[in-house]
Amino acid sequence: RGRHGEGSDRHGRSGDDVVIQVPAGTLVRASDDDRLLADLREPGDREVVAAGGQGGRGNTRFATSRQRAPRRSEPGRPGDELWLKLELRLLADVGLVGLPNAGKSTLISRLSQARPKIADYPFTTLVPQLGVVEWDTYRSHVWADLPGLIAGASAGQGLGHQFLRHVDRTAVLLHLVDVSEGSEPGPEDAVTTIEDELRAFDASLLGRPRLLVASKIDSQGDGEVRAELERVAAERELPFFAVSAVTGDGLAPLVRAAADRVEELRKLEQPEGSSAEWITPVPREDEP
Repeated sequence: RGRHGEGSDRHGRSGDDVVIQVPAGTLVRASDDDRLLADLREPGDREVVAAGGQGGRGNTRFATSRQRAPRRSEPGRPGDELWLKLELRLLADVGLVGLPNAGKSTLISRLSQARPKIADYPFTTLVPQLGVVEWDTYRSHVWADLPGLIAGASAGQGLGHQFLRHVDRTAVLLHLVDVSEGSEPGPEDAVTTIEDELRAFDASLLGRPRLLVASKIDSQGDGEVRAELERVAAERELPFFAVSAVTGDGLAPLVRAAADRVEELRKLEQPEGSSAEWITPVPREDEP
C-alpha cells in the first residue's frame, strides 16, 4: 500500500511491488475461470498478473490562473484483486513413462544421483523425481522419473493428471516396458495402455521423439517377451533398446540415443544466428 497525498502540494508515495518467486515452469491461472495469465518457462521470466491501483489527483492538478485553489479533486482507483492457481510443470529434457513397476525409478537411480523410493509394489514413486544424467564431459541432461500411469490416468484414475501434466514439458520420452519373466500385461497391451493415456491427455505427445525400452532384461527368462516388444517397436517405427539397470547392460547406448535426440531438438529451438551450445555444465566428482 502507498500513502495519501498531503498538504503543501506533496504527492502520495507509491506502494512497492509485490513479487512472488516461483520455480521455472510455473503456469499462473485465474481460479475463477482457469484463464492462463502467465507461463513462466525460463529463469528470470516476470509477468504482472494483478496491477496496483492508480492514484487520484489532488486539487493542485486542477488549478488555473483564474482559480488558484479549486475545490475539485479525483479519487484513486483500486488495484486488481483475484485468486490465483499456480501449477508447476517440471522442465526436463527426458521423461520416463510406463506402467507401475516398469523399472523407471531403478533406471534413473542408476544413471544419476536421484534416489527415488524403489520397492516391488505399484506406485512407490508418489512425486516426480529429477536426475541429472551426464553423457559426456561437461554435457548433461535432466531426466524426470514420472510415476507409473495406469488405464484411465487421463481421466484421473490412479495419480492421473498430477503427473501427466509434467510429460508436456519433456522433449524426449523413454517408454519403459517390463520384460522380466512373468510380467503382466503383455508387451503390446503395456505399450497401447500408455499410448492411449498420452493421446487422451494431449495427442501431440505421441509426436514427440520416443524410445521404446525393454527393462529388466536380467530377469527376462527365455527372452520371448523381449522379442515380442521388439516386434511392437518395429511396427510403430520406434527405436528399440534393451537394458538392465541392475547389471548396466545396454545403458550407454540408451543414454547416447536420448542425448542425440535432445541435442537435435535444442538446435532446432536455438535462436537464428546464435552459435552457442545449450548444455548444462556439471562438475565431475574428481574436480573441485
